[in-house]
Amino acid sequence: MLHASSVFSSLSASTRAERLEALDLGEGRASALWRNSQDRMSYERSDGHTFSCYLKGGDGTRRIDAGSISGWPGALCIMPQGASSEWEITDTFDFVHLYVADQELRRLFSETFDRDARLMVIPETTFDEAPQLAGALGRLAEATRRGDRLLAEQALTTAVGHLFLDPRYGGQKAMTLRGGLAPIVRRRLIDHIDAALDRTITLRELAELAGLSEYHLQRMFSLSCGVSPHGFILNRRIARARQMLAGAEPIAQIAAACGFSNQSHLTRLFKAATGTTPAAYRHALKG
Repeated sequence: MLHASSVFSSLSASTRAERLEALDLGEGRASALWRNSQDRMSYERSDGHTFSCYLKGGDGTRRIDAGSISGWPGALCIMPQGASSEWEITDTFDFVHLYVADQELRRLFSETFDRDARLMVIPETTFDEAPQLAGALGRLAEATRRGDRLLAEQALTTAVGHLFLDPRYGGQKAMTLRGGLAPIVRRRLIDHIDAALDRTITLRELAELAGLSEYHLQRMFSLSCGVSPHGFILNRRIARARQMLAGAEPIAQIAAACGFSNQSHLTRLFKAATGTTPAAYRHALKG
């Protein structure tokens, strides 16, 4: 899983880049506001995807390994996992970075659009016009500046939605997939999980439902959903807890309804996933 200490050091090779603000959003996601000027640098990350939007300036920022094209305020850059690039900066500019681990982005793609995680396509993009996605990243920048996790989470969700609704990034329908779950089996398993979140769900029952061995179920589920069965179930439990925290039900009851052994169990895993406690999350919703 991607860690904030890794993503926040992405520009550490540059002596000129200044990190203004940063926010660890949990679950392999983070955001940061940067400023740079009078610099020449390389950018490369092997542990996740980076989405960048220029907030101020950018005319003096050029990607020199792509024909020395220049940026502008609102310009979008997408740097997929493993991509590398060379940059020259002659003027001061501010930008926001959204970092998402590959596994987390595939999970979001699969769950949001009910599609096989392997259909996710993230093309490398330099200085693109994508107003809706740029707008969402602008709201993420403001949330990062304010240290507002809930607002940042909403902006991130919106950004991911716009990313994959864009036909350039939405997947390849003609792609031949091998080794994963059949769509009908995948949907059957997800429906079963959602209906059983209040109790223990075993790998054996999921395997029997899919007509597979436990070993093959784990492998094929991870291929199609972007995360292991255990990780998928935990994500669903946390998501349901988030929804229920918008109401007035006691947190202990929410813990039971979401399949956690007790309130402390929910609090520990909820904080590990989101960076905040259920009580603080509820307070932020009401604020």
